[in-house]
Amino acid sequence: MINIRPEREEDFATIHELNLLAFRGEDEAKLIRRIRQSAGFIPELSLVAERDGRVVGHLLFSPIIIETKKGSVPALALAPMAVWPEFQNQGIGSELVRQGLQECKRKGHRIVVVVGHPAYYPRFGFSQARRKGLEAPFPVPDEAFMVLELIPGALRGVKGDVKYPRVFDDVG
Repeated sequence: MINIRPEREEDFATIHELNLLAFRGEDEAKLIRRIRQSAGFIPELSLVAERDGRVVGHLLFSPIIIETKKGSVPALALAPMAVWPEFQNQGIGSELVRQGLQECKRKGHRIVVVVGHPAYYPRFGFSQARRKGLEAPFPVPDEAFMVLELIPGALRGVKGDVKYPRVFDDVG
């Protein structure tokens, strides 16, 4: 049984260690810390997965914008998402993503962008962002740069550049 809930302060050290192990480096763990300290941080969208009272996964959504000719369109970035290595391939990440997307929609968000595995995220409805008229602010393969409309039609007429906050700078 997996329980998905917002992170609590007592989860921070576990989330840090989890991301170090899952990504085999410090970039994502540092990113989470910087996002938490930023003005745009949405605590309800930093989620953990618990199994038997133990945090075994973490997922974070952060505000970004899509800069269009008509102005800025708000969106969310799904990044990072991690599961303890020994709990991977058991559906925990999928449950985090599913419930996380539901919470984003419940809170009124309309668009989510992810840079991730092209074989993983389409199962949740993500599709190639460039085909929808979006451009990434950094080099990324077309198949790894994806977007999801939480509200059908949310991308209608939205073409432009995805802009991440400065806290994402220097993430490998």
